[in-house]
Amino acid sequence: MAFAIDEINSNSILLPNVTLGYSVYDNCLQIGIGAALTLVSGQEKQVTLEENCVGTPPVLGIVGDASSTSTIAISKVVGLYRVPLVSYFATCSCLSDRQKFPSFFRTIPSDAFQVNAMIQILKHFGWTWAGLLFSDDDYGFHAARSFHSDLGPAGGGCLAYTEILPWGDDPAELRRIVDVMRKSTARVVIVFAHERIMLNLMKQVVRQNVTGLQWMASEGWTSGTSLQTPHLMPYLGGTLGIAIRRGEIPGLRDFLLQIRPELHHNTGKGMVNQFWEHTFQCRFAPPPAGWVEAGGELCTGQEVIENVDTDFLDVSDLRPEYNVYKAVYSLAYALDDMLQCQPGRGPFSNNTCAHLQRLELWQYVHYLEKVNFTTPFGDRVSFDENGDALPIYDIMNWVWLPDGRTKVQRVGEVKRSAFKGEELTLDEDKIFWNFEYTQPPRSVCSESCLPGTRMARRKGEPECCFDCVPCSEGKISNTTDSMECTTCPEDFWSSPRHDHCVPKKTEFLSYHEPLGICLTTTSLLGTCICVVVLGIFIHHRNTPIVRANNSELSFLLLVSLKLCFLCSLLFIGRPKLWTCQLRHAAFGISFVLCVSCILVKTMVVLAVFRASKPGGESSLKWFGAVQQRGTVLVLTSVQAAICTAWLVSASPVPHKNTQYHSDKIVYECAVGSTVGFAVLLGYIGLLAVLSCLLAFLARNLPDSFNEAKLITFSMLIFCAVWVAFVPAYINSPGKYADAVEVFAILASSFGLLVALFGPKCYIILVRPERNTKKAIMGRGTTK
Repeated sequence: MAFAIDEINSNSILLPNVTLGYSVYDNCLQIGIGAALTLVSGQEKQVTLEENCVGTPPVLGIVGDASSTSTIAISKVVGLYRVPLVSYFATCSCLSDRQKFPSFFRTIPSDAFQVNAMIQILKHFGWTWAGLLFSDDDYGFHAARSFHSDLGPAGGGCLAYTEILPWGDDPAELRRIVDVMRKSTARVVIVFAHERIMLNLMKQVVRQNVTGLQWMASEGWTSGTSLQTPHLMPYLGGTLGIAIRRGEIPGLRDFLLQIRPELHHNTGKGMVNQFWEHTFQCRFAPPPAGWVEAGGELCTGQEVIENVDTDFLDVSDLRPEYNVYKAVYSLAYALDDMLQCQPGRGPFSNNTCAHLQRLELWQYVHYLEKVNFTTPFGDRVSFDENGDALPIYDIMNWVWLPDGRTKVQRVGEVKRSAFKGEELTLDEDKIFWNFEYTQPPRSVCSESCLPGTRMARRKGEPECCFDCVPCSEGKISNTTDSMECTTCPEDFWSSPRHDHCVPKKTEFLSYHEPLGICLTTTSLLGTCICVVVLGIFIHHRNTPIVRANNSELSFLLLVSLKLCFLCSLLFIGRPKLWTCQLRHAAFGISFVLCVSCILVKTMVVLAVFRASKPGGESSLKWFGAVQQRGTVLVLTSVQAAICTAWLVSASPVPHKNTQYHSDKIVYECAVGSTVGFAVLLGYIGLLAVLSCLLAFLARNLPDSFNEAKLITFSMLIFCAVWVAFVPAYINSPGKYADAVEVFAILASSFGLLVALFGPKCYIILVRPERNTKKAIMGRGTTK
């Protein structure tokens, strides 16, 4: 502080024609409050300065205090008078309350940012399970409150335990706390306390030999040299700590070397003399009270301090001192800005300026809030709306060297900027880990849930403690620690590991699978047989067995059977709109054409038998060739009309069915109108039953008209197949429903083909001697 004020007074640009002075008071709480009241009341002693400047100079501000508790008390007092108080070490986040502390500023970040910095470190290393120890004061309580409120939302972590460290050496309480640490599964311990309290805690840690912990230190003990001993490094080695930003102050060492006892008679004789006696192990006459060492040499005041190994001259690691330097300059720059105010352009009422001679301290606070400058080290200094400086911390690591020495090295920083928010920078290659394989430890209550699982919280435990439950079928999680499993889209299903969605397997009666190949082969075989039989009949069209009972109907029946075989191919392959619309229409019309031919043939048999009786010749005129073709055409047209009405009103369409199998898409044709499909099948069944009944009535006719027996047998096969088809079709899922329908088509078609044309082909090809008119009429004997 003295160096900063001396440097400012020597600066011709900053505060020209203004000299700063200072008074130093003990920061003991009772004395500190009394000193603050003395300063603000103007009762301090008068001083005489150069240039006949006599009187009580105005108190512009106070630099201090280091303790949060003392600062809270002092700031409440001086805040009533709006006296600026700029602290260099008080970090309690409560001091950011502008309502309670309207004139408080600080050049050290608040504990709220320090807590966030620690949370950033926890998050960086994946430490979600940690213990928290804090001191029994404002410093510890407010830090603990911030941890409880911010750790979960900001870092996704939890506190395994929270313990208050006693101020004094309380062995029983400390033993209990260390026992909690030893039994906990948390391997990271965060300590918000002061160096003296940590020393008491470490006694019990050593006594119980609690190793394997990763310590995180607040700035209160990060740089504590009393803890950096070979005795404690097996336990504290690798500690990560938050430290005040290190700075450099050019010229400070030279200033310190100029200190001499005789140069400080007025302001600091007692303090400097005590330092001098302690450093050189000498004494000033008369000996100070309490001096007991006999034979001590007298101090001359001319001793060379540079020849003594003392930390006093070590300016390589200025941290709290750097904050003091910035605090003094903040007050100076604010005063300089105030004095440069031009009348008529001031910030106060009627554009007035503040005057040093009649200064209202609230006016000075206004300028202090606006201060903005850069130190020689390159750090920008300004205050936010709460009086907090731009937050920045160094991250330190306690290194345990092979020779047993200890080094505290900087391994990163954490800062907050207006544009990028909080930034954490770590050089992990430099970090010393006091663990096996020199790797960061794992500190989690539950291991992360891998993709394919979700977290299920354990009842009555912190949210970081959970079980990993596999996602159910059809759901996935593709991130670590997923809270919920996501349902796959309609056409997708979960992979075996449930970590991504895969297209569902598709199922339909394919040409490439064994079932489809068999049915296709059978269909084509039936078609070929129909063609062969048709060729045989055409070749032998003039033979009696072909000409009997209207050969034209036989040819038409063979063509319709061929169409029945071919229409089954429409049921195989991936359903499309045109195949869905055509398959049932082709099936219905083909079978009606076939059954109509059989029905007409049966009716012709009965008509011929009736015509053979006396007086029955007139019945044949209704069953000539034209009438037979017309009857077939009319019966088939009715089915065509049914199919047309069905396709127009509710056409069958391709449908992706996921009801049969959750992991499959069954491609099928939705019939559209169940009524239309039922009418189509019902019409075929009606004609089939009618044909079967007429053929059954004609089964005992004379041998010359014995085709009725073949028709009866063929229609029984046809009806049996389609009666069995209905329940089988209803109970067959997916592609097997199509397979059942194809099988019914092929089975009934083969039944008609074999029953109606098998015996005739046998006679034509194997027994041609029976293919005569006499044999057909039953008048000859064939051997």
